[in-house]
Amino acid sequence: MKNKLLIPILFASAIFVSCKEEVKQRNIEVNYPETIKKAIIDTIFDTKVVDNYRWLEDDRSKETEAWVKAENAVTFNYLNKIPYREQLKSRLTALWNYEKVGTPFKEGDYVYFYKNNGLQNQYVVYRKKDDKEEVFLDPNTFSEDATTSLGSLSFSKDGKTVAYSISEGGSDWRKIIIMDTDSKIIKEDTIVDVKFSGISWYKNEGFYYSSYDKPKGSELSAKTDQHKLYYHKLGTSQKNDVVIFGEKASEKHRYVSGYLTEDHTYLIISASTSTSGNKLFIKDLSAENSELITVIDNFDSDTSVIENNQSKLYLVTNLNAANKKVVTVDAKNPSQEHWKDFIPETENVLNLTSGAGYFFAEYMVDAVSKVIQYDFDGNLIREIKLPGVGSAGGFSGKKEAAELYFSFTNYNTPNSSYKFNPKEGTYTSYWKPSIDFNADHYESHQVFYTSKDGTKVPMIITHKKGLELNGKNPTILYGYGGFNISLTPSFSIANAVWMEQGGIYAVPNLRGGGEYGKKWHDAGTQLKKQNVFDDFIAAAEYLIAEKYTSSEYLAIRGGSNGGLLVGATMTQRPELMKVALPAVGVLDMLRYHKFTAGAGWAYDYGTAEQSKEMFNYLKGYSPVHNVKEGTSYPATLVTTGDHDDRVVPAHSFKFAAELQEKQAGESPVLIRIETNAGHGAGTPVTKTIEQYADIFGFTLFNMGFDQLTNPPKNKIKS
Repeated sequence: MKNKLLIPILFASAIFVSCKEEVKQRNIEVNYPETIKKAIIDTIFDTKVVDNYRWLEDDRSKETEAWVKAENAVTFNYLNKIPYREQLKSRLTALWNYEKVGTPFKEGDYVYFYKNNGLQNQYVVYRKKDDKEEVFLDPNTFSEDATTSLGSLSFSKDGKTVAYSISEGGSDWRKIIIMDTDSKIIKEDTIVDVKFSGISWYKNEGFYYSSYDKPKGSELSAKTDQHKLYYHKLGTSQKNDVVIFGEKASEKHRYVSGYLTEDHTYLIISASTSTSGNKLFIKDLSAENSELITVIDNFDSDTSVIENNQSKLYLVTNLNAANKKVVTVDAKNPSQEHWKDFIPETENVLNLTSGAGYFFAEYMVDAVSKVIQYDFDGNLIREIKLPGVGSAGGFSGKKEAAELYFSFTNYNTPNSSYKFNPKEGTYTSYWKPSIDFNADHYESHQVFYTSKDGTKVPMIITHKKGLELNGKNPTILYGYGGFNISLTPSFSIANAVWMEQGGIYAVPNLRGGGEYGKKWHDAGTQLKKQNVFDDFIAAAEYLIAEKYTSSEYLAIRGGSNGGLLVGATMTQRPELMKVALPAVGVLDMLRYHKFTAGAGWAYDYGTAEQSKEMFNYLKGYSPVHNVKEGTSYPATLVTTGDHDDRVVPAHSFKFAAELQEKQAGESPVLIRIETNAGHGAGTPVTKTIEQYADIFGFTLFNMGFDQLTNPPKNKIKS
């Protein structure tokens, strides 16, 4: 070690940290603070596991606070010296600066819609009546630094009262505020300590919401595992709110939600212990003192009530239908033996919406939308011809609506919205953005490549037209691969800037996602999780083999579960990519379930205590536990937020500490910790632009680019 430095601290007992050998990366010196080791040894199934950096899990300690400041100082010293960082920020800001308008929805006497004039940190809620437009809610005024964001927005049946939730500093913990819509005057005390909750009104009297008991210790990291559904009656104190479901300590559910049918006749309650599979219950609110009726009493399927026609319920389920189907049943006898098929399962995954007295079945065909319209008797009305090949959303509204709206986008087409006539099946443009980006200059195409075990995996590749396949194109390979989540084509302002620089953006639909239904999801879970990493690695190898890029110009990126994907891939195949960008990642697979609602992810991951086989499997790929001394890792920029209470930042802290200690190569390994920020939702536009400028600048700089839009300085390695 060359020398020692003292981190500036605000408390008496100083922490001393050592600097590793200076790393010179393209003339920028990086002096890593070497994080103090305080070894804690766990014994799991007779195996000793050393955790040197567990002290970083304490998000409230002065030691952790000092460490964050020291790491950010090193990181921003590096980022500040990238010559075109400000150019990237300027271009991102310029391209971001266009008006964005959401599709409208009617509540009471008003039509509401979201709008951003371009660079507002948060979207503003507007409303119109008799063509007079006004601001209804402006989240940009909620806090001085714009880090307080708007979450759920829900109106009473008559539209005269609204309940909306806010998030402070990006936290999943929310507050609910109740307001009179005419006067915009707050009506009563704020509801506090709400988490993972919608807001569902019962007529004009009150609403249902969900939360956990306030945890002991840190709200940002303490475990929460018993979710409850509450009913708040207007004009009463929160302390008198009634627990509707989830109070039994003997029957814990980590996720509980309640919602009503449009006619407010039935309360639907969903309860689950993990992110897949739910029990389902209904309660007839039109009958006094009615009992809760069980529809599904196990976690073997994902089932929900999508609509009702008097006592006839329409359910979407993947029970005995991996790609989902729609069934009907009478509310008085809703158990499975009484179900009748309504829209049968097909070879494509179904997502169902309803509005104007119709159902709209959106199917994913190789991750691209196809929409078919049905009536309430199950008759096929038409296939709706979409504006192009991409992702459609919307087609929902109240039963009496005369018109509906939908949105359309793909990787090179900014999101636009359309007004749809459900009787005629025709639509007209409602809103299209005026943006300084010419989609005609770019192209997307889908390829199918072969993974390690022979599975065919789709990938959409987007770039400028006329791209030369010479192996020198800077490429971001983005993936997720988990939790039944599908990556479908959508436009990103940031990715548009990346492609303007000659960059390629490639998105494979990995196993673990939902693009091909339940079987595709399950093929990337627990003891099959390696399939996800193999699919991602095979995508990189395909791009290299086909000369789109090479290892010298490849960056891999993903967030949350995708951060795990990046962490596992870079530790298994560090030579495959030049840059790794794990964001808010799940990186300690032996302890993820001990924080906040992490135990609910066990369906996808399994846990270290589950079995010796599962422990060994998790330990075998857990990024924190697979950083090897003497290995040359790619240039790495770990990103997280200090208020992330979904995937606690300790995952990223520990991974960065391991990388900085053991990196043998010359590429920098840095961590960028956004302060007063969470898992991502509600992040102010200014912060988002700064993050992308840093990410893209770091990536291009480490690929050898001296300036924007120019060829890289270094030669491709043979």
